[in-house]
Order: sequence, then structure tokens, then C-alpha cells
Amino acid sequence: MPHVAIVYKSHSQEAFKQASLLNKWLLGRKLESNLIKAGSHLPEDDTPQGKMDPKTDLVVVLGGDGTMLGAVRNLVEEGLENAPIVGVNLGGLGFLTALGPDELLPAMDRVLAGEYTAPPRLMLDARVERNGVALAQFTALNDVVINKSAQAPIVELSIVVDKRPLTTFRADGLIFCTPTGSTAYNLSAGGPICHPALDCIVVTPICSFALSNRPVLLEPDLVLSITLDHRSLDTSLTCDGQVGLDLEPGDKIYIQRAKKAVRIIHSPFKDYFEILRTKLRWG
Repeated sequence: MPHVAIVYKSHSQEAFKQASLLNKWLLGRKLESNLIKAGSHLPEDDTPQGKMDPKTDLVVVLGGDGTMLGAVRNLVEEGLENAPIVGVNLGGLGFLTALGPDELLPAMDRVLAGEYTAPPRLMLDARVERNGVALAQFTALNDVVINKSAQAPIVELSIVVDKRPLTTFRADGLIFCTPTGSTAYNLSAGGPICHPALDCIVVTPICSFALSNRPVLLEPDLVLSITLDHRSLDTSLTCDGQVGLDLEPGDKIYIQRAKKAVRIIHSPFKDYFEILRTKLRWG
């Protein structure tokens, strides 16, 4: 019998209403469920408060993409990344939360009947070393971003790919994203849109000083090593726009495919290209 975790966006009456309706709907079918409120002391961080039930084998996220990213991080940290995720958009653009509220219950009927697809989504591991000592490690579904503060000079970031030098970027920063994250910050910075079934890591400079510095698509099993030049001051690393740390000149960041992957259920009512056209208002 499926155990469903319902993660809903904090400070949203609509999200709480939809979560309560879904919980009642599941109870009427004698299915176990629990409600988890997303949100923390940081307004941009939608990490679910409290732990998922270890029996969780299906997750429904009610909110925006920020709520989804927080829920994904929580699932990975608790070893529940194999539980498929249904995303319902109650926020802004909502690429990850593709369903509308009116589609939730019809979609749940199909999901509970096993009529869905949820292929694994590539994720990234980012490890930060300072003076040869591991400082922090993060896992991201969308992107790992290295960028400068508003008043800092441009940063210099040298990239080595599997011990082979690629180039040194002089820019406001760099975005390392997955195909899933290609429609987020990467898209705003002029990077390519990648179908989520692709297997690649996208490297996109943010406001590069050199016109020849363009986005690069790399094979995902390569290990990327990034070093901050000694002049790179007031720089930070952020994962999925929610967690990260301040960097110092000389820090090394290693980025590679994560060992874990999450499964986001495709909308049973719209294919990827229809979602893309709708979200980006194409034609």
C-alpha cells in the first residue's frame, strides 16, 4: 500500500487547501499519507520541515519550483530519492511542477494505477576544498552557480576537465547545470535549453568579459575542477539557489555527476514540448 508524503509550500493558503483536499482524497481510498510544511527561516529556502516517513514511496509537491527543489534535497538527504515525485504548480513559472491544481486528482488516479513515466534525472555533486581540505559538499538538481557579489570585480575561474585544461573564464560567474536546470538560471544567462532526457553538464558563463567564451556541453561522467584566481574576491557558491557558502581565492570546486538521481513523474496530460511552449509563451 503506497505511503504518500504531501509537501506543501509554506505561507500559501492555496497550497494548504490543496494539501488538505489531497490528504482527504487519499484517506478515502484507505491510503497512508502525511502532510509536510515546506519552509524555513530563509525566505528563499523551501526545505521541508521535519523528516519524511521512511516508508514514503510517493511524494506530491504543492508549490513552485523552489518547493520542489527543497523537497528533492530532503529526499536525497534521507535516502528516499527512489520515491517518484508529482509536482503541482502553485507558484510562478513552474517547469518542475508541471501539473495544474485541477489536474492533480486525475493525475493521482493514473499514478496510483501505475500509469506513469518517471525516468531518473541527472543531478550534480559539488565539493569545495580549501588548502587541500574538504570544506563542504552539496547535491543539486538544477544547478551549481559560482558568482561574485554586486560590488566585486569580475572573477577568474580556471576549469580543468578530467585533468585537462579547458579555459579560464573572466566573468561575473559560471553556471553548471543539468538538463533539468537548463530552463532556470542557465536560460536567463543565454545558455541552451536541453531536453531532460539528455545526459550532459552545461557550463554557461555569466556576463563573460570575452565574447569567445560561450556555453559548453560536456559528457556527464567527466570531473570538472574549478579554481578561483587570487583576485576573485567576494565570491560564493550556490546550489539550486538555496544552499551554499562563501568562497575564498584559491578554493577548488569539484563538480561531477551525482551518485543519486531523482524521479519526477511526467505530466500524463501534456508532453515536454507543450509544457515548454506554454511556459515560454512560444507561438
